[in-house]
Amino acid sequence: MKLFSWNVNGIRAVINKGEFQKFIDTYDPDILCLQETKANRDQVELDLPAYHEFFNSAERKGYAGTAILSKTEPLNVHYNIPDDIAGKYELEDGYGPGNSEGRVTALEFDNFWVVTVYTPNSKRDLSRLEYREAHWDNAFREYIKQLETKKPVLVCGDFNAAHKEIDLARPKDNEKSAGFTKEERQGFDDLLTSGYVDTFRAEYPDKTEAYTWWTAWGGARARNVGWRIDYWLASKEIADKVSNPQIHPEQMGSDHCPVSIEIS
Repeated sequence: MKLFSWNVNGIRAVINKGEFQKFIDTYDPDILCLQETKANRDQVELDLPAYHEFFNSAERKGYAGTAILSKTEPLNVHYNIPDDIAGKYELEDGYGPGNSEGRVTALEFDNFWVVTVYTPNSKRDLSRLEYREAHWDNAFREYIKQLETKKPVLVCGDFNAAHKEIDLARPKDNEKSAGFTKEERQGFDDLLTSGYVDTFRAEYPDKTEAYTWWTAWGGARARNVGWRIDYWLASKEIADKVSNPQIHPEQMGSDHCPVSIEIS
């Protein structure tokens, strides 16, 4: 089974560029997790009869959102972080309620959960960093650990954090930049130490220049001056069934590229 994750940065734009159908034709994923869809389902011209579709759109138009397309019909579908956990960690700040942004979608299958997340960006001025550190990261981690009490979890998406210096081209220049602050890196550390495996880094511990996002400025993608902020994580219980973690920079259409795993 081939599982892909892709922050499309606007699914309508990727479709209109012809890149979405190209992606489907090239990779034929069994499960496709999307982030930053920026659209309601009725705004998207999508005809994929082989897939069951689950869109979780933001209340704010043209913003955030996640979706999962699956050839296998899931047993259950959950949207957003449960209200009790959201309330516990006060998932609301000056930008609005965290559960209004369509940032988490989870599907239950026979042997595992698939969860996709579009983690809030801390903003260029770090105005949402405290929310990330004290609220979102803790709530999301508790949620997937709750799912894990039922069966193992495969979690993917745009975590808006480069974990280690190896995961971005210019670490020294970005130590105080959103996506590479010590707080965000610690939040990702906490997620891994709670029982999850970074599938790509487990397979390629020393691989450099392996990036999934590039700024639109200065020809960054052509020069591969990027960041690895898109991941597939696996519960330790199921990590040994995951193989062939890959990054696909050849797929255009977004400022992010797809990442994938296979599971037996």
